[in-house]
Amino acid sequence: MTFSKTLTDWYSVNKRQLPWRQTTNPYYIWLSEIILQQTQIKQGLPYYEDFVTTFPTVFDLASANEAEVLKLWQGLGYYSRARNLHFAAKYVVNELGGIFPNTYKDLLKLKGVGDYTASAIASICYNEISAVVDGNVYRLLSRYFGIYTAINSSKGAKEFKALAQELIDKKDPATFNQAVMEFGAIQCKPKSPDCSVCPFNKSCYAFGKGVINELPVKIKAAKVSKKYFNFLVFLTPNQTTVLEQRQGKGIWQNLYQFPLIESEKALNHKQLQLELESFEVLQGKTFEVSLYNKEEIIHKLSHQHLYTRFWIVEVDANIDGAISVFDVEDFPVPILIGNFIADFNF
Repeated sequence: MTFSKTLTDWYSVNKRQLPWRQTTNPYYIWLSEIILQQTQIKQGLPYYEDFVTTFPTVFDLASANEAEVLKLWQGLGYYSRARNLHFAAKYVVNELGGIFPNTYKDLLKLKGVGDYTASAIASICYNEISAVVDGNVYRLLSRYFGIYTAINSSKGAKEFKALAQELIDKKDPATFNQAVMEFGAIQCKPKSPDCSVCPFNKSCYAFGKGVINELPVKIKAAKVSKKYFNFLVFLTPNQTTVLEQRQGKGIWQNLYQFPLIESEKALNHKQLQLELESFEVLQGKTFEVSLYNKEEIIHKLSHQHLYTRFWIVEVDANIDGAISVFDVEDFPVPILIGNFIADFNF
């Protein structure tokens, strides 16, 4: 039995029933693929359902404002995905009349769509023979064929793509692509896969050699940096506070946050008090500062760890540009801020 036949037979019995597998509508497939980038299905599924309910067509998504999209995305992380999603929706509507590109090559022109996503949409929606290669596929192919080329190298990307393209079922690329992704997700898992029930266990290189935990090979990432964030939660007599929109291309672009003091090391109460004395909004006002979380919250991102403290700053007068504390929940914020808001309960 061929590799692809074994894989698709396994898929026919073991596949999970997921809403995006009940359609070939490119809008829904595209939504699911963008949401599930760097996100597990159990976490992404509620977001997918919210998006298709709130924005049932690409026209609805394109006509939304960015804040609406970011608010719905809140908690998923990697917010550039949401901004690219919105940008691409407007492109499809305004430049393509609401019709999605129907080839791998043209799908790549959509912002935020790379090789993997373009291959998934092209094969599932248009039956194009274009193999998907994601983390699940890297893991399965490297283990089964005994490939030690680093998956996060340019050589590895080309080698695995070529192999997947060679293996894909030419008559049914859609099923093959969904099968290979599903197999890596629930059978050939990253840690402690149950090889005893794997249909490939008699011919798998890694199982036969006892090197399951050595594959796939990945070049170690650069050292994660540390940053110290001090968020200032202003509270005024008329129950207002201050939120700022993040600018620039850094993390959380266009999301909202409490005013931030970023420091090279953790600040104590006295150090923070000195920093606040230069704040323009506090000039001529009396204020008291207290630390909300005694233990630093360590928020881990892919490239940096944020050591975070929230400081409550009670001010004796109103602040220009402040908003009602009861409106805070309406703004799109990073999950770190969202968790604080839920816990503080303004």
